[in-house]
Amino acid sequence: MVRVGDVTVVLGVGAAVLLISVIAVRVSTRLGLPSLLLYLGIGVLLGESVAGIKFDDAGLTQSLGIAALVLILSEGGLTTRWQAVKSSLWLGVALSTVAVAVSVAVTGTALHFLLGLDWRMALLWGAVLSSTDAAAVFSVLRSLGVGARLTGALELESGLNDAPVYLAVVLLASSDRISWTAPLLVVYELAAGALIGVALGYLGGAGLRRAALPATGLYPLATVAVCVIAYTAGDLAHASGFLATYVAALVLGNARLPHRADTLSFAEGLGWLAQIGLFVLLGLYASPSRLLDVLVPALIAGVVLTFVARPLSVVVASLPFKVPWREQAFLSWSGLRGAVPIVFALIPLIQGVQGARELVDAVFVLVVVLTVVQGTTLPFLARRLGLVRAGEPQEVQVDSSPLDELGAELLQVHIQRGSKLHGVYMSELRLPTGATVSLVVRGGKSFTPQPTTRLQTEDQLLIVTTEEAREAAERRVRAVDRAGRYARWKGETGE
Repeated sequence: MVRVGDVTVVLGVGAAVLLISVIAVRVSTRLGLPSLLLYLGIGVLLGESVAGIKFDDAGLTQSLGIAALVLILSEGGLTTRWQAVKSSLWLGVALSTVAVAVSVAVTGTALHFLLGLDWRMALLWGAVLSSTDAAAVFSVLRSLGVGARLTGALELESGLNDAPVYLAVVLLASSDRISWTAPLLVVYELAAGALIGVALGYLGGAGLRRAALPATGLYPLATVAVCVIAYTAGDLAHASGFLATYVAALVLGNARLPHRADTLSFAEGLGWLAQIGLFVLLGLYASPSRLLDVLVPALIAGVVLTFVARPLSVVVASLPFKVPWREQAFLSWSGLRGAVPIVFALIPLIQGVQGARELVDAVFVLVVVLTVVQGTTLPFLARRLGLVRAGEPQEVQVDSSPLDELGAELLQVHIQRGSKLHGVYMSELRLPTGATVSLVVRGGKSFTPQPTTRLQTEDQLLIVTTEEAREAAERRVRAVDRAGRYARWKGETGE
């Protein structure tokens, strides 16, 4: 008999599961299925019903789930470009607050009458199911090709709505009476969490820019550590740790970080690891033998959520922004559920709320069904609504590496598809004094550019700049990326 504590076996099984999960990404892409669903399946296969691994520790599952969510939110914030989402900021905030409140109320009211649940349990179902999943949204939307407004709004919603939903679930799962001060407490926790995130994000970015760490790989570690510290600081301050994490990561991801490309690559890999581990863990925790008993309630809740609560909440939240009906329809169908509702459903189970076990099982069924239905049909819906934009331009990628002993920095620029840097002559780039393009890599070959060299899409530039000129050089590159060779005449500042 193999002992669970055998480190060799644990490492071997863990590595095998990770490798299979990575391969599953490719398989899921070919089949048109969300890879997160395959991770759940791997966990179920490893569980007691198939491979015989028994794991039913709800407390440990929730703790590991929250830790994974912190890493997923960190990755989401770090890889979100402010320029791409700032036009969708208030719509995203409305979807993560107003829409959540409407969804909880509508779903809870419907389930109270349809399933005969008492009001508190019915609203608890509504709260657990109202959170969209950051991992699911990030993995599906970023490859879909819809406009920046919709993608930005949905990314912000999935990154921000975990915080108010978590607070709602904790309040409803508690045995204490909900008083009139509860809304004020929620407002405080969200506001304080956002402020803590902004403060730590700015402090962390400033510290990393001034630090002379001995190895490149230490910068990504330090960046992610700041995001995790933001969660801890928020939790200790009785504020929203989830919101503090996402906001800190968003600030850091848009700061002038040294070795930024390396940091984002590390964060992306860590995010994938957290997603794989979380979904496999939840699949391992699930008990297929109990799922048939909750199939009907889960499907009823799914119909209410998908066809009534979500569309109505989107309509209410988007009223001030005059969102066209096609975009509203897409937003309604894009409320992807994933691991977050399952993790949140464990909160009432740990606190011993009656009926919580059925809630966990129903949420598991619902996540699987909605992931299959919505995840596979979302690209088709986007095309039918005319929302897919071929060749959607991406912002230029600029990475920096400090040369401390020389008092200089290297900027590595990757010209993305749709960039207005394409076709610009080197002489028209007009970098500030102290900055120069020393190398161009095109088609795998590198050469020293001349004033008559014309930039092309997919070119990579190596810019050497003094520390004083570094910020102005990056502003100029970003300005030309957005407005072309006449950026200065058009009033572009690069900010």
